[in-house]
Amino acid sequence: MSAVAPEGYDRHAFEPFAVTVDLAVFTVRDSRLHVLLVERGAEPYKGHWALPGGFLLPRESAGAAARRELAEETGLSDDTVSGLHLEQLRTYSDPDRDPRMRVVSVAHTALVPDLPEPRGGGDAAGARWWDAAGTGTLAFDHDRILADARDRVGAKLEYTCLATAFCPPHFTLGELQQVYETVWGVELDRPNFRRKVLATPGFVQPAEGAPRRTGGRGKPAALYRAGDATALHPPLLRPEGRHA
Repeated sequence: MSAVAPEGYDRHAFEPFAVTVDLAVFTVRDSRLHVLLVERGAEPYKGHWALPGGFLLPRESAGAAARRELAEETGLSDDTVSGLHLEQLRTYSDPDRDPRMRVVSVAHTALVPDLPEPRGGGDAAGARWWDAAGTGTLAFDHDRILADARDRVGAKLEYTCLATAFCPPHFTLGELQQVYETVWGVELDRPNFRRKVLATPGFVQPAEGAPRRTGGRGKPAALYRAGDATALHPPLLRPEGRHA
């Protein structure tokens, strides 16, 4: 059943504008934080790198559009994309952010385990994982969106148990610490990190029966697995004044 405009309402009195979605999707690769980018195959900014995204269809929600565009522009399978936890970041509505017309973007972000290599599709000439610290200047206002998304993901690690998702099923506390250091861009004090993790209820649990992992020197490191908690109480805060 289609909606009927109230009597006296003139929809032509307002300038039309478009709505898009943009996605900042992060993963940890080779101990570095990486972001998924696509090479634009059409103007504006043809040949420039940008966050994946595109226009909403007339009968489509922002969440559905985000998953559709991600699949179309990167070649990732529908099953892979449907399994991602995408979180709305914020709305970007500066009048001149797109040279084509007034465009409002609903940006999404996600921090995900290592995904398959993407490939260009739709109106993207290519797609690849980029070191998040070395993307160069991106198209549109995507530098701003990327910076905001990095801040959001960094905060998620302070208050949730998300970091354990980027470790093997059985991991050392050193491997868990490396995830935090990679995302935050800081070096953490090892004894202090270990103390905080083990004192946080439900964060990690000993991996009973699993062999200890050796690094070539010193005694073997104990292995842990993710605990039952989803939120950290108390939070594991970044060192004061050392945010990435």
